[in-house]
Amino acid sequence: MPNDALSGMLSVTVDDVAVLHATYMPFLTGGGIFIPKTPGTGVHALGEEVFLLLGLPGAPERIPVAGRVAWITPDGARGAAVPGIGVRFEDGDELARRRIEEALAGASDDLAEQPTYTM
Repeated sequence: MPNDALSGMLSVTVDDVAVLHATYMPFLTGGGIFIPKTPGTGVHALGEEVFLLLGLPGAPERIPVAGRVAWITPDGARGAAVPGIGVRFEDGDELARRRIEEALAGASDDLAEQPTYTM
């Protein structure tokens, strides 16, 4: 998923609606997305500003999103939780949240029963 040449800039592509459901964080004010850790991913701190180029299923272009790290799941977390960071979309940036919710609105009801990476 991510590719961060610069620590505060992340390129994230979610090609599948089921993965989008697992990564979306609607409980964060303004929405957010969980980004699983991959080899080469930098270390991020709570509250750190990040900039995402977010690709969504079926979308031809990436959405630029300003955000802040609001969640960290460290390596070795309990219950085999996926390590990574949750990025809260900055206030006033409604486009990413709206596009994610539009993509999930057409998804099957079975997704509602599927676990997510966070809660």
